[in-house]
Amino acid sequence: KVWAGARESEWSAGDDFWEMGLLSSNDWKAEWISTPTQDDLTKACPVPMFRKAFTAEQKMVSARIYATSLGIYELKLNGAAVTDALFTPGWTTYGKRLQYQTYDVMDLLNEGDNVIGATVGDGWYRGHLAGWADPNRNNYGKELALLLQLEIKFEDGSSETIVSDSSWKNATGPIRAADFYMGETYDARRERAGWDAPGYDDSEWGEVKILNQSKEILIAQVAPPVKKNFEIEPIEILTTPEGDTVVDMGQNMVGWIKFTVRGQAGQTVVLRHAEVLDKAGNFYTINLKGAEQKVSYTFAEDGEITFEPHFTFQGFRYFTIEGLDYTPKLDDFVGKVIFSEMELTGSFTCSDPLINQLQQNIQWGQRGNFLDVPTDCPQRQERLGWSGDAQVFAPTAAFNMDVASFFTKWMGDLAADQREDGAVPHIVPFLDVLGEGGFGSAAWADAATVIPWTIYQYYGDTRMLETQYESMQDWVEFMHKEAGGTALYTTGFHYGDWLAYATDNSDYPGATTDKDIISSAYFACSTHLLAQAAEVLGKTADAKRYFQLLEKIKVAFDHEFISENGRVGSNTQTAYALALAFDLVPAAKEAQAAERYVRDIRTFGHITTGFVGTPLVCLVLSKYGYHDDAYNLLNRKEYPSWLYPVTKGATTIWERWDGIRPDGSFNTKSSFSDNEDEEVMNSFNHYAYGAIGDWMYKFIAGIDFAEGGAGFKKICIKPVLGGGLTHAAATHESMYGTIS
Repeated sequence: KVWAGARESEWSAGDDFWEMGLLSSNDWKAEWISTPTQDDLTKACPVPMFRKAFTAEQKMVSARIYATSLGIYELKLNGAAVTDALFTPGWTTYGKRLQYQTYDVMDLLNEGDNVIGATVGDGWYRGHLAGWADPNRNNYGKELALLLQLEIKFEDGSSETIVSDSSWKNATGPIRAADFYMGETYDARRERAGWDAPGYDDSEWGEVKILNQSKEILIAQVAPPVKKNFEIEPIEILTTPEGDTVVDMGQNMVGWIKFTVRGQAGQTVVLRHAEVLDKAGNFYTINLKGAEQKVSYTFAEDGEITFEPHFTFQGFRYFTIEGLDYTPKLDDFVGKVIFSEMELTGSFTCSDPLINQLQQNIQWGQRGNFLDVPTDCPQRQERLGWSGDAQVFAPTAAFNMDVASFFTKWMGDLAADQREDGAVPHIVPFLDVLGEGGFGSAAWADAATVIPWTIYQYYGDTRMLETQYESMQDWVEFMHKEAGGTALYTTGFHYGDWLAYATDNSDYPGATTDKDIISSAYFACSTHLLAQAAEVLGKTADAKRYFQLLEKIKVAFDHEFISENGRVGSNTQTAYALALAFDLVPAAKEAQAAERYVRDIRTFGHITTGFVGTPLVCLVLSKYGYHDDAYNLLNRKEYPSWLYPVTKGATTIWERWDGIRPDGSFNTKSSFSDNEDEEVMNSFNHYAYGAIGDWMYKFIAGIDFAEGGAGFKKICIKPVLGGGLTHAAATHESMYGTIS
C-alpha cells in the first residue's frame, strides 16, 4: 500500500513483489574480462566471444543475471537469447556513467549443465564516431570487456554466484568485423555450432584477461532499450541505369535487412544501403561521407540461408544486393525497424494528405534518430547526440512518444559531461576529439534547461527538475559570468541559426541572424526556465534572484537589439521569433515588432529560418493572432517549406530545406567550406525541422496545457480553424489519460 500525506490506499489485490538491484561496487563480485590478444585499433576486428560452463545441482527458485560491457554485448544462456534488447548497455558518458542490465533467467537455466555465452562488439565505445575527426575510433577505450554476475537461489535457501573471472574462455567466430558506420562482415565458415550450449568442446579456446576497470561508475538501466520494434516489407526491385540491382523499402528507415538467399560454399553476398537515388535513378551514397553501410555474408556450404546482422545498423530506403547469380524476389527481404522502445502517445490526421504525410515523416524521423541517444542523423559518419537538435524538437517528441525515461538518461549524461565552469557540450555523450571548443553554443547548450522544463511540462514530474537543477543553474551562471556587466551573452563559438535559408543572389544572400542576438535571447530563455524551475521546487531565493536577472537581460536586450520602432537586430524571421517567443520585446514595441515579423513573412511568402528559428515561427504567429499566416507557411508546397520535401517523395524530415532541389539535383554545398570537392552534408533523415509538430498539435488540433496544468493535469482545447482544412483530429496519451 502507499501513503500520500493523510491519505492511505487499500492493500494491493495479489501477492506482489519488488527487489533491489546492485547498489554499489561492493555488490559486484564479478571481474572485467577481456581478450589477451592485441587488436588492430585502426579498424573493426573479429568480434570476441566469451564462454562459461557451470553446473546447478539443486532445484532453483530464482536466477538473475546482471551484465554490462565496454562495447555492446549479446548474451545467450544455454543457446537461447537472454534479451531482445539491442546494443546493450547503451551509449553513455562511459568514463563517468555506465548502465548495467538485469535479466530474469530462471526459465533458461537447466538443473545440471549450463553455459553462458556472450559476444561483445565495438559499438559506440570503440567503433567509428565523428568520422570527420582524426582519430575517429577508440574514442572511449581500446579494449572490449564483459562484466557479468549470475545470482542463483535454491529451494533449500542456499545460493550461488557465477561471475566473469579468469575461468572463462575466449575465442573469435563468424563476425569478422562490426561497426555502426561501416557495417558487418560475417563469414559462416567460422561459425562454432553449439558454442553457447552444454556439451561443446572448448578445449582449444583461449584464456581471458582480467581488465582493471572501475565498477564505481555503474548505474542501473535508465533508458528504454533499443529493440526491433516492427518490420516493413519492400515495395519494388529495380535495375538502375548503372546496372545495380536495387530494392526499394518505400520508407526511409533505420535498422537493417533480414535476407534469405541461395549460394555456394565460399560465395559472398553484399548489401549496400543508401537513402536516395540520384536524378538519373542511380544509387547515391556521396552524402554518407564515408560511412560504408555495408553488410556482407559468406556461405559456409551450398544452400539457402537467412541472415541479419548483429552489431551494426543502417539509415536507408534503398539497398543494393551484389554477389547473387539469380534475381531475388521481394519476399526474400524484410526491413527490421529499430529504435528506443517508446510508447506512441500522439496521433494527428487532417483532410490534407500532404500534411498527414508530414506528420508521418516527423514520427519516422523521431523513430530513426531516438536510438539510445537523440542523434542528428542515422546514416552518415556522424549519428551523434547533438544537443541543439534535441532541444528544439523536445516538445514535438513528447507529444508523439513517451520520452520521459529516454531524456532522463540522456540528460544525466549531459550533466556528467558539463564542464566545471558550467559550459554544456554541443554533443552528448561528449567526444574528446571535439576539444575545449565543443562547449557553450547558444541553443545547443540550452538543452540543459529546455529539456528538463519540457519533461516537467509534459509529464508533471518534478524529478528531472530536481536532478538536473544544478546543471541548469551551472549553465545559466556560465552565461552570466561570460556576460559580465552587460547582461548579454555574446562571447564564444555559436552555430547560429543553423542551415537558415540561403541563396546565390548577392542582393539577398539569405536570412543571416546575428549570433549575438541568438545567444543573448537564449540566455534570457534559460534564465526564465531556471527561475520557473526554482519556483516549482520551492527554491524561493533562487527564483527571486533569477527573475531579477531575467529583467536585467530584457533591458539589455532591448537597449542593444530593438529599435524604437520595433525592429529587432538582424531584421530576420528568426530574430523576431526569438525576441517575441521569449517575451524580450517591451510592451510598447511588441505590436510593432510582431507586425514587422509578419510583414517579412508575407514579403517572402515563405520561411527563411534555420534550426533555431523554425520551431518558433508558427507558434509566434499564432501567439499574436496571425493564424492565417501560420497556415500559409504550413500549406506552402514550393521550396522552402515543410511540404516541399513531401512533394519530392520524402518519408522522413530532411536536414536541409533543399536537400533535393526543384530540378532533382542534390544540395552539395558544404556547411563548413566553399570547396566544391568537399564531401557534402545532406541528410534525408534529420528531425529538427519536424518541430512544426508542436504547433500542429497545439493549434490545428488545439490540445494544450492550461495554466498550472503541468502533465496535462489541466488542459485547454482550442483548435484554430483555417488553412482550407475540412477536418482534423488528434490524440495524446497524457499522464491523466487520453486527450482527443
